[in-house]
Amino acid sequence: MTALRPDLAIIAANVATGARALDIGCGDGQLMAALRDDCGVDARGLEIDAENVAAAVARGLSVVQGDADTDLAGYPDKSFDYAILSQTLQTTRRPDLVLDHLLRIGERAFVSFPNFAHWRNRVSLLTGGRMPVTRLLPMRWYDTPNIHHLTIEDFHAFVRARGIRVEGRWFLANGGATRSSWANVLAEHAVFLLRR
Repeated sequence: MTALRPDLAIIAANVATGARALDIGCGDGQLMAALRDDCGVDARGLEIDAENVAAAVARGLSVVQGDADTDLAGYPDKSFDYAILSQTLQTTRRPDLVLDHLLRIGERAFVSFPNFAHWRNRVSLLTGGRMPVTRLLPMRWYDTPNIHHLTIEDFHAFVRARGIRVEGRWFLANGGATRSSWANVLAEHAVFLLRR
């Protein structure tokens, strides 16, 4: 299997062979290529950055340039088995609407995001009084694409309030799994598999 970032590896390991998947915010298509090559998935992508679109297309992938905030409305209901939004939710203007579209377009949706309640971020705010700059969140507050800082507990409350079922959840720290009982403090990233 192709070497993937840990959250992408979790998604790839949990997408059914031969499924249809839409990767929103697909970057250069690394996950899509792995799904296609290793799992026989019919993978399509939507990406806002033109250079990433060109890189994905150069890999032989079906990717169009578009914005998750505005272009998901054009996709038909249940046109994919999986809609994937990896490390993108926090960059969207209306994450609530984007998530609604994911669950409309796909039978299931994978969502992964950085956990802003991770203990290093808390310590950075407590001791320095400034927004954290870390290995996983390397940009300063004014040049980051992250406009909605959320925590694992925020996301749990969000999906509960909207009646969304969680079929799977994985929590990552230092590239590996961490305990779910302390995930809001210990996890740097979270991956959720959702269904209406």
